[in-house]
Amino acid sequence: MRTRTLLTLVGAVAALSIPAAVPASAADTPVLTTGSVGGTAVAVGDVLTAPLASGTSATLYSSATGTSGVKCTSSTFTATVTDNPAAPGTATESVGAQTFDSSSCTSNVVGVLGVSSITVDNLPYTTTVASDGTLTVTPASGSTIQTTVKLTTLLGSITCVYQAASLTGTTSNDDASINFTNQAFTKTSGSSLCFSAGYFTAKYAPVTDNGATVYVN
Repeated sequence: MRTRTLLTLVGAVAALSIPAAVPASAADTPVLTTGSVGGTAVAVGDVLTAPLASGTSATLYSSATGTSGVKCTSSTFTATVTDNPAAPGTATESVGAQTFDSSSCTSNVVGVLGVSSITVDNLPYTTTVASDGTLTVTPASGSTIQTTVKLTTLLGSITCVYQAASLTGTTSNDDASINFTNQAFTKTSGSSLCFSAGYFTAKYAPVTDNGATVYVN
């Protein structure tokens, strides 16, 4: 009797413990994982990187529907994860660098001969990534998102400065991408050869953590 009672008790404890473990594991899945959806947690302090998606360009055009402005085929960003809570939730990153290879950049603006450089200023920016795929980039308090474009023109070198209060994008687990579409910038300084407004479009993929693909949960 004692043996049967003991076995029954052990079986009951095991049966109760199994369903309890399943929701606990699911609840611990963070917003950002590597390897797969629901995979290995991305650690706070990890550095994420992404180039432009293969075959795509980053553009800063003078209007949301036009094709006049600057186009680059090589760009990369780097961001450090500062918070990665359980999903559903919102992860936070600090964007420390966003570079554009000027040798890959061209301009079709009348009077412009080439692109000398494109610099992203006022870094770092804060990026939030929500479980629903929404991504928001904001500057430090009292600052602004700013891009400085230096162009070579028929009249010499000119500098065009564009600013935005924030940027909104989306993420996709289909190709581990971050997408920006027609994010509006206002020209704050520059000659008349600088287009009066800028609309930024780019797709960065894949986002990786030390080579491992990053997914949003």
